[in-house]
Amino acid sequence: MHRPIHFTHTRAARAVRLHLLLPLVAGIIGFAPAAQAADAAAGQAKAQMCTVCHGPIGMAVAPETPNLAGQPPGYLTNQLRHYRDGSRKHEVMSIMARTLTDTDIANLAAWFSSIQVEAKAPDAPK
Repeated sequence: MHRPIHFTHTRAARAVRLHLLLPLVAGIIGFAPAAQAADAAAGQAKAQMCTVCHGPIGMAVAPETPNLAGQPPGYLTNQLRHYRDGSRKHEVMSIMARTLTDTDIANLAAWFSSIQVEAKAPDAPK
């Protein structure tokens, strides 16, 4: 008498489970799939709504507003998602991010992270 082979214990089954699980894990930790490459030009167009506070190139013009220029895309993506889902709150940003799609967020992150920012240390005291 032979034992039945359970599909759940075969290499093929493990490969299928892994193939199905990887996109879920990537989504949880905030990686965008390669097929959804971000578009910095689309992000620049979408960023027009950000200019009142963050300036036309992501350098803040409003008090107590962070600079977005040069920030890492993962940081920008996570913060915008947190504003959108309500896990991070701010009276203006919670409203601004509410309607953003994942594509909008990726594009905004691509735009702001593509801006080059140069830091300069202050002159030494005399």
